[in-house]
Amino acid sequence: MTVRRPTGRILAPASIAVLATALASCAGISLETAATEPPRADCVDDSPPCVEQRGAALKQMLADPKRGWVREPASAHSYAAGVRLFAFRSRKRELSCEELAHGKREADAAPAALNGPHSGGLSPAQKSRGTMLAAEVSKELGAEMRRRGCRVRA
Repeated sequence: MTVRRPTGRILAPASIAVLATALASCAGISLETAATEPPRADCVDDSPPCVEQRGAALKQMLADPKRGWVREPASAHSYAAGVRLFAFRSRKRELSCEELAHGKREADAAPAALNGPHSGGLSPAQKSRGTMLAAEVSKELGAEMRRRGCRVRA
C-alpha cells in the first residue's frame, strides 16, 4: 500500500506502520488489539461510523463457522443495535435446536434488558425498536423450532 504525502512524495510502508501505531496509541488501543477485537455490535446511533461498525460486526458473526457469538453475553445496547438479533434471524436455518432455543430465550429477555437499569443512554425510540425486533426474532426462532420438531425448551 502506498500513500502520497501532500508534497506528492510516497510514504514508505514502514512510515505507514509508524503512523498507524501512533494513531492507534492516540486512540488508546494497540494494533494487536485492533486486529483481534471483533467489531463492536453495540453502537446504536445512526452516524456513518456506527452503521459501518454494526455492518462489520454482523458480517463477522455471519462468517463465523463455529457461531461462537451465540453464547456470548449481550447487553441492552447490543439489543438496541440489533446486530445479534439480526444474526440469529439470518442464521436460523443453520442453528442447532439448542442454539435456536438459546436465541429465543435471548430474544424473549431483550425487552427486560432494554428497559432495565443497565440501559442508560438509550432513547425510548431505540428501546422500542429493539423490543419490536426482539419480538419478531423470538417468533421466527420459535417457528423454526416447531418446523424442525426441536425438543429443547425455549
